[in-house]
Parts: sequence; C-alpha cells; structure tokens
Amino acid sequence: MLCTARYEEMKPVKEGKVREIYDNGDSLIMVATDRISCFDVILHNTVTNKGKVLTQMSKFWFDLTKDILPNHMITTDVNEMPEYFHSPEFEGKTMMCRKLTMLPLECIVRGYITGSGWASYKENGTANGVKLPEGLQESQKLPEPIYTPSTKAEIGDHDENITYEQSIDHLEKYFPGKGAEYAAKLRDCTIALYKKCADYAYAHGIIIADTKFEFGLDENGNIVIGDEMLTPDSSRFWPVEGYEVGHSQPSFDKQFARDWLTSHPGNDWTLPEEVVQKTIDKYLQSYEMLTGEKLK
Repeated sequence: MLCTARYEEMKPVKEGKVREIYDNGDSLIMVATDRISCFDVILHNTVTNKGKVLTQMSKFWFDLTKDILPNHMITTDVNEMPEYFHSPEFEGKTMMCRKLTMLPLECIVRGYITGSGWASYKENGTANGVKLPEGLQESQKLPEPIYTPSTKAEIGDHDENITYEQSIDHLEKYFPGKGAEYAAKLRDCTIALYKKCADYAYAHGIIIADTKFEFGLDENGNIVIGDEMLTPDSSRFWPVEGYEVGHSQPSFDKQFARDWLTSHPGNDWTLPEEVVQKTIDKYLQSYEMLTGEKLK
C-alpha cells in the first residue's frame, strides 16, 4: 500500500507521550519515538532503540494473536511508506496502520497482584472493585486473570480506574445502545489475548504480571486491536527465574526508571545515564527472550 504523499507534506497530526501519528490518507503511520514517560510525565531523557523495541515487539504479538482478533498493522517496512520515512531515523520504529474509531478505554488485565492492584487489595480486598480471595501475598498469581479497565487521559492527566459496570456507562456515552455489548467484548478479548500471550511468555522465561490493550472499530464495526501490544511500556514483565511471592519482583520494563524517580524526590524528571542504559538493556533482553532474535 504505497502512498505518494510528498515529502514536505508529512507532519504529525497527533503526538502522544511516546508516539507520533501521521495521516497517510486511507491509513495512519505510527512512529514510536525514543522518548520515555513515567507517571504520565515525559522525561527529559531519550532512550536509544526504545522505539524500535516497542514497534518490533508489537509486530511480534500482532502476528502471534491474529487468530484471536485482527489488529491494525499493515506493515513495518518503511519502503512501503511515503518517501519521508525512507531514512534511518524511522527504520524499525515505524508502523503503517489501518484507521480505526478508537474505543475510549484502557483495557487492563492483571494476572498477578502487584502495583496499584496490590495497594487496593491491602486497603479493601479488591482491585478496581473486583473482589479477590483473602490471604493473597504481594506478586502472587491470581486464580484467574481479572479485567480492570480505566478511562483514557490526555497528556498530563491521569487515567481513572473504573469498574466493569462503570465501563458500560462510559462506553454508552460515546456509543449509545452499544455500551453493554462493547464492554463485554472488550473484557472477553482482553482476557483471551492475555491468556495466550502470558502462556507463551512464561514458556520463554517471562511472567506478564499485567498489561493493557487498546481497541478500535474498523469500517464494518468489528473490534480490532490498536495502538501497541504487550511492550515494556504497556506491561509489567518479570523473569520466571527467581520469582517468589511476598515482595516486589525485578522487572524487564520501565519499572526500574520509575523506582529511581520514586527514590529521588525533587528530581527534574531527568534520569542518570546509567539508569537510561539499564532501562534499554532490560527492554532489549525481554525482546530477545520473547522473540528468540536480537533486535535488528
């Protein structure tokens, strides 16, 4: 699907915390930058090759799960994109995608009790309103994965955790008469995708403790996976080796960067170089473990 848009016409139509989105006529082009965000704040650092990891890992998962649900990916080959993207700057970190009507939810699934879910559980025995068994320990695997959606926030704001019942009302505001139907489909698709991918990852040495998906509607009203999928930015990855309940776990994601920021209050949202390097090392290690390949 080669587009003939002229070089000088390509400008981002939207910039997120990490991604830049270009309108390509009947498709979109998403570029995963090397920016890094923590606690919904874009840090001053960039992390070399981070954008490539995000794009190539999403591609891997999209290919693995297309038997469960279609996704928005068309290609990651920049030679099939406008000339503007035919440069090393975009190589490996760029994806041409189908245009979707995005559904206004972050579809979060938790297979283990940790993070904000653990904090909620200690307070009232629930995670986002989902009642959990008594006596769980931190980082323990849940009897079954749970679905804990949140609303999408603009840059600078925080996502709002909501219950499944609230997600029905939230979707109904945007899609009258479809709230209950879409809420059920999103929940079921989220759990099905997580189960397949979590089983795959575990067999390759990684525990997916939790993750988020985003979905949209195609031109026929079918639900399609959009945005990114199961990357270190959108997921909590732990090593299988050394895993034990009762405390927090080492991770392959940006939790290392979050931990440094938390332990250094008053910082100006700039990471030391050694923290940046360790962060990308973890991203690359998770990519290689999951795909069996080194990042090209």
